[in-house]
Amino acid sequence: MATTLVKYTFKDFQSDQEVRWCPGCDDYVILRSIQKALPLMNVPKEKIVFVSGIGCSSRFPYYMANYGLHTIHGRAPAIATGIKLANPDLSVFVMTGDGDAMAIGGNHFIHAIRRNMDLNIVLFNNEIYGLTKGQFSPTTPLGLKTKTSPYGNTQPPFTPGELTLGANGKFFARVAGNDSKNQVNIYVQAHAFKGTAVVEVLQNCVIFNDGAYKFWTDKEVRDEHQLFVEHGKPMIFGKNKDKGLILDGLKLKAVKIGENGITEKDILVHDAHNPDPTLHLMLINLRNPLVTGIIREVREETLEEREQKITDTVKKQSNIKSFDDLIS
Repeated sequence: MATTLVKYTFKDFQSDQEVRWCPGCDDYVILRSIQKALPLMNVPKEKIVFVSGIGCSSRFPYYMANYGLHTIHGRAPAIATGIKLANPDLSVFVMTGDGDAMAIGGNHFIHAIRRNMDLNIVLFNNEIYGLTKGQFSPTTPLGLKTKTSPYGNTQPPFTPGELTLGANGKFFARVAGNDSKNQVNIYVQAHAFKGTAVVEVLQNCVIFNDGAYKFWTDKEVRDEHQLFVEHGKPMIFGKNKDKGLILDGLKLKAVKIGENGITEKDILVHDAHNPDPTLHLMLINLRNPLVTGIIREVREETLEEREQKITDTVKKQSNIKSFDDLIS
């Protein structure tokens, strides 16, 4: 007998817990965006699991009305790996922050990506430790004064996208923390991707690192300073859609359409599916404009698929088909 899938709304994913983040924090936008995205994924609530580590982002499972685990600092990807291997039918989300994922959890983060399990990793990147009150994190810019770098941070930061591609990542997206519409669409596409999907959210911490991304994400400037890419479309940006990216030798260059003979045909078309990560890495590291959207999306076998192939082969070759065969 066929079962009818329940049609959810975002309210079906709201728990009865009081949401406790600082007023004005982008975490509220991320939470609501996830709650809006889940009904579009057509997955039963009982097959969705949120796993978090420690940090402001890791409060997330409490605020979701489905299964969730608030786990150990930096170890959420490892626990999510066990959940997914034990029950591949589950949709598993890892909610983590820049400190949780790339400091104490750096090893688990890169190996989850390397294995290419079918996981969704949402990385809240506010370039600071928020829950423990403002220490510098692995993504804090050089020179930033924090509680643990009162004269300026001296440690070069990680770029999450660069780290993802360096770990042989197949899916990487970046989106502004105040951009709910594009967050919803990206979460849906990340979930549909078979493999480890990493979504970096440029999340503003209003208390300890306010304005970290204002040059790119403030409403007044984002059209001019931010390029949202879509597969198969020209990489055009600007308030009047009159700017774009071209290759100038071995570098990306922002140009104005109509100047120096540049036409729309000269603008690069985004290919998120190209197995060669060279251009994807260039897009990740570009800062003017800052590139958002799904930058890389390359389908390859997942860990679960590779493991299943081996299991099927061993079963086929083995004379032992059951427990009775083993003890007889």
